[in-house]
Amino acid sequence: MDDVTTIAVGGERPYDVLVGRDLLGHLLRLLDGAARAAVLYAPPLKPHADAIAATLAEAGIVPLAIDVPDAEAGKNIDVAAHCWDQLGAAGFTRTDVVVGVGGGAVTDLAGFVAACWLRGVRWVPVATSLLGMVDAAVGGKTGVNTAAGKNLVGAFHPPAGVLCDLAMLDTLPPVDLVAGLAEVVKCGFIADPAILDLIEAKGADEGSLRELVERAIQVKADVVGADLREGGLREVLNYGHTLAHAIEKVEGYTWRHGHAVSVGLVYAAALGRLAGRLDEATAKRHRSVLAALGLPTAYPARAWPDLLATMRVDKKARGSRLRFVVLDGLAKPSILDGPSDELLRAAYREVEA
Repeated sequence: MDDVTTIAVGGERPYDVLVGRDLLGHLLRLLDGAARAAVLYAPPLKPHADAIAATLAEAGIVPLAIDVPDAEAGKNIDVAAHCWDQLGAAGFTRTDVVVGVGGGAVTDLAGFVAACWLRGVRWVPVATSLLGMVDAAVGGKTGVNTAAGKNLVGAFHPPAGVLCDLAMLDTLPPVDLVAGLAEVVKCGFIADPAILDLIEAKGADEGSLRELVERAIQVKADVVGADLREGGLREVLNYGHTLAHAIEKVEGYTWRHGHAVSVGLVYAAALGRLAGRLDEATAKRHRSVLAALGLPTAYPARAWPDLLATMRVDKKARGSRLRFVVLDGLAKPSILDGPSDELLRAAYREVEA
């Protein structure tokens, strides 16, 4: 067994993020006192979910396996309602636990199901994708998508703990591993430039991946520990996400989140530069780092009207004013409040395919 790294998330409801391999023993500790545990998973992860269920049963905890549609297809209110029906039929109580096994979509769903059941029960995300480990599983943001947009319905509900089993990355399809790196790059630009230096020097190979994961998790832990409910500081984690969420909606959630974030980061850098907030070299570095990893940095010109309309219902918006996270320099995130339509369009010209 590899050494396990513990990253503490502080705040009003502190918990630990565990990074390592073979972490099922730690899962049992987080489920202490539970008579039942619902294990939510997407079909591709059935073998892993079955192994977790068997471990729970051996420990005297009754497992309730609930399979949900894969990726964003499972992240909606109908699927959540199906899960609540299953919990009700199984007699789930306040001391029982929801376990989300999968990438960001499944852990978002599992957390939302747990947040709403009996007005909040324990839950534990077992992140199996890079995106889930460095972003979705950490921070207590839970939610589902609606016709109006992504993550507009949800709750802040911190987990009892987070498990990031690096062994799951060994078999992750390369396209999904690369997509998850967009969130890692984001963390480098908003808080930890050593991430960017490491990627530029070594890429994201076996020798650097664990350090990249741990550094990205530490960035998010520091932010959400200080601001759970996105009252101020936590907004910086949305760097690149305003356009990214709009792309995902326009694409009917068929684009990988990390691919959309990659384009969103290039756009946010262009917006910051054109607003006179960010130097040209740092703006250009966005494109070079992301492109070197094989991530997209452009999107079709014809999509702009739909993207702008979607961004207007972004959760950072205030009334009719759009707000964007931009950089005032490397690792210096700030807010650009109410940019003009002309500025928004000019920045988009720099990411047009």
